[in-house]
Amino acid sequence: MMIDQFLNYLRYERSASPQTVQTYEEGLREFESYISLRDSGLSLQAVDTDLIRDWMEGLMDKGNSASTINKKLSALRSFYRFSLKRGLVEKDPAHAVTGPKRSKPLPQFLREGEMDRLLDQFEWNDDFNNVRARTILILLYEAGLRRSELTGLNDDDVDFNAGQLKVTGKRNKQRIVPFGRELADALRQYMTLRDSQFDDNNGAMFLDNKGGRMTGSQVYATVHKYLSMVTSLKKRSPHVLRHSFATAMLNNGAGLESIKNLLGHESVSTTEIYTHTTFEQLKRVYKEAHPRA
Repeated sequence: MMIDQFLNYLRYERSASPQTVQTYEEGLREFESYISLRDSGLSLQAVDTDLIRDWMEGLMDKGNSASTINKKLSALRSFYRFSLKRGLVEKDPAHAVTGPKRSKPLPQFLREGEMDRLLDQFEWNDDFNNVRARTILILLYEAGLRRSELTGLNDDDVDFNAGQLKVTGKRNKQRIVPFGRELADALRQYMTLRDSQFDDNNGAMFLDNKGGRMTGSQVYATVHKYLSMVTSLKKRSPHVLRHSFATAMLNNGAGLESIKNLLGHESVSTTEIYTHTTFEQLKRVYKEAHPRA
């Protein structure tokens, strides 16, 4: 009866969609069945917080995702808020219950061997498109730039003498990123070829084939094309190269604080996800290599 009252409230007072009403009803009926199996004499009015937590733990044990459980909990919270306002219950047992955190997908990255194969073994020629594409790939991989940071890069941001880039990141926050000889050589070759083809670049580092500043979508298309040649990853975006940069740095002994500063993260907690990435990689290597894994 209580559930029916709530569903009618959703339909006629809140004008909720049929899909929303159905989703809420399924979750609430499932919870109602759960408490009747626990105790045939137990009613929705007598439910306490611990019982709701037990229900959620059972859902997790059955393999339900955090997203699914949170949807069911949301239905239960709405139901008990409604019931409390209408005087159908004396307290709201769902108010203090927090749902499980959704697990964030680990960042995808290319292995060092895949990047070596792309940059060193692929047959690059000396035309403008090839030189520009290779320079973009090296820059993203060796400096860990975001796509927007690359498209916003100007000639004045490159200091060849000091071997460093001035990068403008999110909220116009600037950071300095060092670079080595390979990237310096690639940038010089690209800039020489660019300047021979276009009279004026208006200060922009990367130009499209018409002489304008490259857009983010153009950079994406370039990266996607060449990553597709060496990896089967579903994601083949510029951000994958940023992840690859961070993972390679961590695998080769760089500290989290240093990687945080190079990436321009606000907090080291954001950078810590790469420790999970490298551990997952370590587990795969272990399972592939150990005879009794």
